[in-house]
Amino acid sequence: MTTPRVAAIHDMSGFGRCSLTVAIPILSAMGVQCCPLPTAFLSTHTGGFEGFTFLDMTDEMPKVADHWASLGLTFQAIYSGFLGSARQIGIVEDFIRRFRRPDTVVVIDPVMGDYGRVYQTYTAAMCDGMARLAELADVITPNLTEAALLLGQPYETLPAGEAGLRQITERLSLEGRRSVVLTGASLAPGQTGAVCYDARTGRTQVVQTAYIAHEFHGTGDVFASVLTGALVRGSALADAAGQAAEFVRACAQRTAAENLPMREGVDFEPLLGLLIPGKETV
Repeated sequence: MTTPRVAAIHDMSGFGRCSLTVAIPILSAMGVQCCPLPTAFLSTHTGGFEGFTFLDMTDEMPKVADHWASLGLTFQAIYSGFLGSARQIGIVEDFIRRFRRPDTVVVIDPVMGDYGRVYQTYTAAMCDGMARLAELADVITPNLTEAALLLGQPYETLPAGEAGLRQITERLSLEGRRSVVLTGASLAPGQTGAVCYDARTGRTQVVQTAYIAHEFHGTGDVFASVLTGALVRGSALADAAGQAAEFVRACAQRTAAENLPMREGVDFEPLLGLLIPGKETV
């Protein structure tokens, strides 16, 4: 069997465990070839650090796509995350249209905000562009803040409880045309996880795991990377989300025990062996 290949379109931070420095090792451990298409290179991520360097890769992105096309490269998945400008959103749209095949799964993590707030770098135009990009996805992985932005309603008005979370997830499915994994969904105290709408089956399922009471950076990237790897390897949507939630829980538990600073991200590297096919029990 040929090793499956994923085009991962994210920024890369040299320190801080997020984006490509999370996606590359996680996908590799899962037996998937990760082909990074960097949107930017930063010395560190922007959360909790000052004086970081930033190298914009926007102009290089179409050149990389052109070269890959000239080589006849194909991908079993296209996986995008944080994007730095409205122009990059358009470049990713073009990339998806160019490289998508009938068997390609397009996973878009519509990174725009969290905790009810939009990230400072995101303008209203960029949020509109991200919503447009997400329409090309087979699977989206928004948190509740991003769900509100995609639905065009205030965060405070989102319905609560299991019925409310199911309603949000199904509304995000574009009338059943795309799958949705709504992250950060808690149905009971001490629990967290996701609500999943599977466009292939029309079913909505809930995935829950233990909530670790600690602040972490980069857990969304860990979750979406595991989810993508599992989908590429043939897992059903809810099973992939369950594996991702359990791995994030294990990483969070280890990081909290070590009391690492939030800005360093979760200590996932010693746990990568849990992702090797055949050793998924966390």
